[in-house]
Amino acid sequence: MFDILRLICVTGWCMMLFHPLHADIQCMDSEAQESPITNLNMDWRKMELSWESSQNFSMYKCTIMNWDMEDMEKEVNSPLCRFPVELYMPLHKGVSFTIEVPNTNISKKCSFLPRGMNGSAIENFSCVIYNIFLMNCTWQAGRDAPADTQYFLYWQNSRDDEEMECELYIKDENGRNMGCRFQNVRIIGNAYFLVNGSSKDSLIQFYDEYIDLYKIEIFTAPLNVTAHCTRDSADCIITWHPPLTSHMIPTKCFEYEINIQNKDGLKEEKHVVRNDRYEFQNYNEKKRYILKIRARGTTCLISSNWGEWSEPIEFGQGKDYLGFVILFLIALGTISVTLFLYCFFKRCCNFKSILPPIPQPRVKFNALTDEDIQTENVYLPSKSHTEEIVLVEEMTQLSKKNTH
Repeated sequence: MFDILRLICVTGWCMMLFHPLHADIQCMDSEAQESPITNLNMDWRKMELSWESSQNFSMYKCTIMNWDMEDMEKEVNSPLCRFPVELYMPLHKGVSFTIEVPNTNISKKCSFLPRGMNGSAIENFSCVIYNIFLMNCTWQAGRDAPADTQYFLYWQNSRDDEEMECELYIKDENGRNMGCRFQNVRIIGNAYFLVNGSSKDSLIQFYDEYIDLYKIEIFTAPLNVTAHCTRDSADCIITWHPPLTSHMIPTKCFEYEINIQNKDGLKEEKHVVRNDRYEFQNYNEKKRYILKIRARGTTCLISSNWGEWSEPIEFGQGKDYLGFVILFLIALGTISVTLFLYCFFKRCCNFKSILPPIPQPRVKFNALTDEDIQTENVYLPSKSHTEEIVLVEEMTQLSKKNTH
């Protein structure tokens, strides 16, 4: 005999009133005759299982079990069984619940079985929180989902918040929703996610999941990373501040991974510490080092995933040869190009034809011919000598006359 639940709220938080799930509720009695337990109702929001009984029993035992065989039992003295709301039991794989009357054969077992085409629900659903308050959720289409299947994501951050549909979908090349981007996410506790699907050809199965938001957070990099090194000591003191978070987290809840790499070689050191100070004892002032740090949670209710690395910083007194190498390569390249051009033009071109000599103005003094030069060399000295002789003779005659 089958009973249909009168009220079923979507995903346990009454979202079904807005986005109905396609599921069958099948109940079976333990006996051939009609069971005194009737009109079962499950309020998924409050995790309350209620029923009616035609007989007045003093004790009932109720059990709820999910697909992974995780169950919870309770004994009550009235036809109302309240399970902890922290049970956070998803429905897409199916849920079963049983009501028994101790020391009798009276019992009723019901199953919540999603309907739809097998293999049409999304797969590989995952979410990550980053940059303090941003969140991305992604998934893959069902392996057997029709080509026109479109998916829609609804979520609720806490039991006190209203359900919301994704405002910014991530689409693939075919326009199918394959993810969602969220802003201003508050890390409060367990959030509920529901992905429905629609198709013209088939009924698409839904997918739902509860996620502890703090577990999926990726911390930002630690702040104010510094290295204090002195020549008087062989040690370096490295300090930093915890990463920024969306809610207050005690500093004792973090641990840090320190990565120190020798810039001049391949040697690398990694250390994990619990405080915000580290003494680097292998410091050599003649070398140059690169430092980066990341954080994660330990014992507190925070993410245990390693966060983002800090921006690398350099410390140490080692010489940086990069500038010298660049200048050397530039000089070497300039010399090589110059020599190449010189050899090329010398081999293939005539410099005189390319650069003929510039004509000089003719100077009259320097423009004497060979004949003029010979004539001048011959006659000028002779003429000069003759004049000297004449002068001597004339002077001699005059002197003789004066004597007489």
